[in-house]
Amino acid sequence: MGRARLSAKPAMPRFEDLLRPTPKGLYCPPGDFYIDPVRPVERALVTHGHADHARAGSSHVMATRETLDIMAIRYGEDFAATRQAAVLGEAVRIGDVTVSFHPAGHVLGSAQVAVELGGTRIVASGDYKRRADPTCRPFEPVSCDVFITEATFALPVFRHPDTAGEVRRLIRSTEQFPERAHLVGAYALGKAQRVIRCLRDEGYDRPIFIHGALKKLCDYYEREGIDLGELRPATLERGQKADFAGAIVVGPPSAFADKWARRFPDPVSCFASGWMRVRGRARQRGVELPLILSDHCDWDELTETIDELRPQEAWVTHGREEALVRWCELRQIRARPLHLVGYEDEAE
Repeated sequence: MGRARLSAKPAMPRFEDLLRPTPKGLYCPPGDFYIDPVRPVERALVTHGHADHARAGSSHVMATRETLDIMAIRYGEDFAATRQAAVLGEAVRIGDVTVSFHPAGHVLGSAQVAVELGGTRIVASGDYKRRADPTCRPFEPVSCDVFITEATFALPVFRHPDTAGEVRRLIRSTEQFPERAHLVGAYALGKAQRVIRCLRDEGYDRPIFIHGALKKLCDYYEREGIDLGELRPATLERGQKADFAGAIVVGPPSAFADKWARRFPDPVSCFASGWMRVRGRARQRGVELPLILSDHCDWDELTETIDELRPQEAWVTHGREEALVRWCELRQIRARPLHLVGYEDEAE
């Protein structure tokens, strides 16, 4: 009798054959889709609703239901020809690969995207954080061969303080200066709602005034069951300055750089951002009360996440790439920067 032939096992795909950086964004050849493309494409998988990750114009968009809703609020219902809601943790076949979405802890609806083929898994984190946030699901570690991590605050100088402590500093300032309005610059999606909710959690029950640019997104958060308390429009008519004495006004940072902000009574300029750790940035912006409150991981959280996952390789993108790559190499984890362009960190 002839010897039975052993069937050959299929070769494991090279990581770069599964997902690779391109000028349009991360591209998956066997699935023929892009993750967070920077230009319109045929098929896009979107991690979250921030404008540098979620752009209008692609033919087919797959994202969590919340991210799709947010894109419709920001860009209109026709932001894509077709859309597909991803259920967290549910595997879906696209071309030759399997994809699944997992909570990223960044903002409402944010998700990591896991891409699998032939026993190899790459996880693209998008933007993520490990801090508790009452306005979104917490980050979920997903075992993988390659972890694609952001590096917004990937320098040892960035170690974010306790969130509640920063919010209490804001409340104490309103008590110390009851005659002054406190203008809090906070990004319209995620940061603004988190600041408001954290104020409520620290016992601040007065009305909070919001810039008109925040209304639709705050209304959406409320519909999703995130109680923001009493919000009032930060509109001003002649002779109304006294109405805002001692009040907290939340708006996008750009709003406080123009004449709109000058109408408030002797305002205290505040800015909620991880960048407020850098005193020079606070001074440059004229920020009187910097609030170090970030929707991204700090240095310790980035390194602890990689230590927890222990991937074969770490790919580092949009941020301080070199320091995190070096840290990985010192721990015998292969790492490389992706040098993707089109992703901003200033809005954080």
